[in-house]
Amino acid sequence: MLTRLTRPTVPAPGAPGPRPRTHNLFDAAAAYVAASATDDEDAMDEAASWVSPEALSFGVNELACRAVLTLSRERGVSPDAMARELLGLPGPRP
Repeated sequence: MLTRLTRPTVPAPGAPGPRPRTHNLFDAAAAYVAASATDDEDAMDEAASWVSPEALSFGVNELACRAVLTLSRERGVSPDAMARELLGLPGPRP
């Protein structure tokens, strides 16, 4: 009995097709933001269904932070200046 409890589960021979791919919050965030950028409502809805709204929000925030940091390094400006430029806001406040 102990052997049965500790053995890894193996799919039954002839089990139908591969397992469906599971998505993590970063997959969902990347797909959601890309779909949003191209105004693809169907793709946005699909990506949003992969994870909870809270997880999607966290993933989108993480993607935004990474994008701002990468662009600010490439352009040699501060992250604050880069974020403001991307949003079309005036320069940083003194």
